[in-house]
Amino acid sequence: MKICVDLVKCQLHGQCAIAAPKLFSFGEDGKLQWVEQPDESARREAEEAADVCPEQAITIED
Repeated sequence: MKICVDLVKCQLHGQCAIAAPKLFSFGEDGKLQWVEQPDESARREAEEAADVCPEQAITIED
């Protein structure tokens, strides 16, 4: 599984970090950080983060 974030679409709302804090966070510089290739056990959290993104900037690839 690979998490992809379209940084052009992303408006830094932070809903992904709320939905999946183990996978998404903000660095000290305010930029979004994420785990690009999490373990398969994190799929549910990753899909939830993608679902709640207001800009639909997150996709999950297999």
